[in-house]
Amino acid sequence: MVSNSQTDCDVAIVGGGLVGLTLAVGLDRAGLRVVLVDADAPSLLARDEFDGRAAAIATGSARVLQGLGVWPLIAPHAEPIRDIRVSDGDSSLFLHYDHRELGADPFGYIVENRFTRRALYAALRGTAVDLRAPARATATTTDAAQATLTLDDGAQIAARLVVACDGRPSPLRKGAGIRALRWDYAQAAIVCAIRHERPHDGIAHERFLPSGPFAMLPLPDGPDGSHRSSIVWTERAELADHLIGLPDDEFADEIHERFGWGLGAIAPVAQRWRYPLTFVQAERATAPRLALAGDALHGIHPIAGQGLNLGLRDVAALAEILADANRLGLDFGAADTLDRYARWRGVDTVGLSVVTDGLLRLFSNDIAPLKLARGLGLALVDRIGPLKRVFMRDAMGILGKLPRLMRGETL
Repeated sequence: MVSNSQTDCDVAIVGGGLVGLTLAVGLDRAGLRVVLVDADAPSLLARDEFDGRAAAIATGSARVLQGLGVWPLIAPHAEPIRDIRVSDGDSSLFLHYDHRELGADPFGYIVENRFTRRALYAALRGTAVDLRAPARATATTTDAAQATLTLDDGAQIAARLVVACDGRPSPLRKGAGIRALRWDYAQAAIVCAIRHERPHDGIAHERFLPSGPFAMLPLPDGPDGSHRSSIVWTERAELADHLIGLPDDEFADEIHERFGWGLGAIAPVAQRWRYPLTFVQAERATAPRLALAGDALHGIHPIAGQGLNLGLRDVAALAEILADANRLGLDFGAADTLDRYARWRGVDTVGLSVVTDGLLRLFSNDIAPLKLARGLGLALVDRIGPLKRVFMRDAMGILGKLPRLMRGETL
């Protein structure tokens, strides 16, 4: 069915992933008229099947979701990260973060993606956001006053600002002529949930191996009382398919070989997922009547578990800038407004992209002198209190110039 209707709104968001959904809820809370366009049907947004995929939500990011009224729906399914232990292969030297050195708050939480997605979609249903799904934006035109999206059913959306949350390939970014630095790591991330004999005690482990980092992240115990964790296992791309296809007992043996037996016997549960790992950094965050957020702006390696948190910081900054402009009666799609967003996010996004890429290249090898230097570096940071606390605050997402939502305030 073809529609020739046009809808006017303040902001059109393209992409209904976790970042796009959060931004839609936030801008609605700030009183803006929002249209959200997503390629998936609403039934997929609200799906609840267990698939083992989970993400780290830093304390600062949890505050964003709290400020938008979403966190109470997520909290019952969130496992606090109380400690972080970083080690380099089988070295006896390691870096240990204990949240009690900074206060009572944990570093963050591990949450299955299904619970975060379901909570955001439930919040969305309580807003005035106009959800167009399944739908795709096929064309975009821009003039001095607005941008117009044409959808695949012929409908048109006229907005003062379009926000691209449409992932690393980002057709909107390409259509706006924004170039991006991109490369393929020739690695894949194997992601799944496991159960284990001993409790994890809220400890997140990151072990650097020659093929890439191996992360063991604490999940809440299962309904049957079993202790569970999520793994994000970086491996050479050509080996990842073989590993995913192994029988459960052989797959568990491979995990033991890399992680050891600290949690007792391990067994995988549910499905295993494989994701190719790439790097994307857009050369700029905005174009006329367009802002990029989430993976459309920056796609980083999962080495530090900061991908979603970086996107939620985009949301917090952009929502604050647009809410303030709207209160003052300013054109929040104008170049000077968007420049504030580009400047605010520039240092954080580029800086973290460079750091994660550098860490990956430094640790993904087995060169003896480098291995010794890495171990000594981890041990040194562990013993320098002020420097260690800076890194710990960064891991919590509470370092630097924070938007109001990340300070625990409202928009």
